[in-house]
Amino acid sequence: MVGMGRCASVGALLLALAVLAPAVTATCDDELPTHLVGNYSGLACTPVWNTFVLRYAQGKDNVLRVVLSTMYSTGWVGMGFSKNGLMVGSSAMVGWMGKTGVAHIKQFQLQGKTPSQVVVDKGSLVSNDHDHTVLVQQAKIYLAFQLRFTQPLKSQSVLLAFGSAIPVNDRLSEHQDKTAITFDFTTGSSSSASSFPEGLKRTHGALNLFAWGVLLPIGAIVARYCRRWDPLWFYLHTGIQFVGFILGLAGIVAGVSLYNKIQANVPAHRGLGIFVLVLGILQILAIFLRPNKDSKYRKFWNWYHHWVGRLALFFAAVNIVVGIKVGAAGNSWKIGYGFNLAVLLITIITLEVLLWTRWRNNSSSTPGY
Repeated sequence: MVGMGRCASVGALLLALAVLAPAVTATCDDELPTHLVGNYSGLACTPVWNTFVLRYAQGKDNVLRVVLSTMYSTGWVGMGFSKNGLMVGSSAMVGWMGKTGVAHIKQFQLQGKTPSQVVVDKGSLVSNDHDHTVLVQQAKIYLAFQLRFTQPLKSQSVLLAFGSAIPVNDRLSEHQDKTAITFDFTTGSSSSASSFPEGLKRTHGALNLFAWGVLLPIGAIVARYCRRWDPLWFYLHTGIQFVGFILGLAGIVAGVSLYNKIQANVPAHRGLGIFVLVLGILQILAIFLRPNKDSKYRKFWNWYHHWVGRLALFFAAVNIVVGIKVGAAGNSWKIGYGFNLAVLLITIITLEVLLWTRWRNNSSSTPGY
């Protein structure tokens, strides 16, 4: 019983230390390493996230001096500067201690979310490499660097992240954890960055993929291959296309709002989206100009309706692929849409073969006189 009591006491103590460790280490009480005092004295200090502590000062020449520190055993630590709170399009200072004990600190341009799109020695941050230092002392890593801006920083979107693997050939592994905050360099206050742009981007992509990539193609399939079930096919086709167009329109509205928010430079995606929207509107307007079945103009209307619809779906599919690429949506979106596209193509090919087989059998069974 005594042994069990001691074990319980030790366990409780370890648990308390584990819980309190971040709170204890994420403070500004620790003094800077002696090697950094010369160039980085007189900095304001504030804990920002987990064990991350940010020390900073801005000079009259718009030079921002930064010392970022956190608990460290191996891997890399980074601080990014973003225009909109998003990873893609931002630039970051990343530091680590190499396997041989050599310190590294470099700028990276975050062009996408995969390791190959995180490009070393590129970015929008203006700095002097000789002013950068990385130190590891008492299980903490210190990233010290100086950046020059065109004007004093005020409220700034900041990205913080760390990875557990040491970079090889300056190639960063995927981060183990990350966060985005809005930091005010004039007051020292920080808050969690809004996830609004990222959520809006997912909404824009999901609505348009489901509308233009799933519902509208299904509606077109019903119109071509289900005409034997008249008039059910017509009501299904009209209903599916109407719902698909409304969802697609909602996705476009989300896209416009996203563009106004982040001012993304995606001319091909925007241009294709506008073109597809115009074709969709023309299809809706064509419904009100639909001639009667016995009209001599009906065949011309059918040609127009069929081919404009096919053109809209084709360019919509192209634009979905473009959107997944420029939005750095990741492999899950690529695999999901690729699977959806494969199912649609297999279905269309199968139904087309069955349709032509049925037409040929009907024509061959018709008696000649």
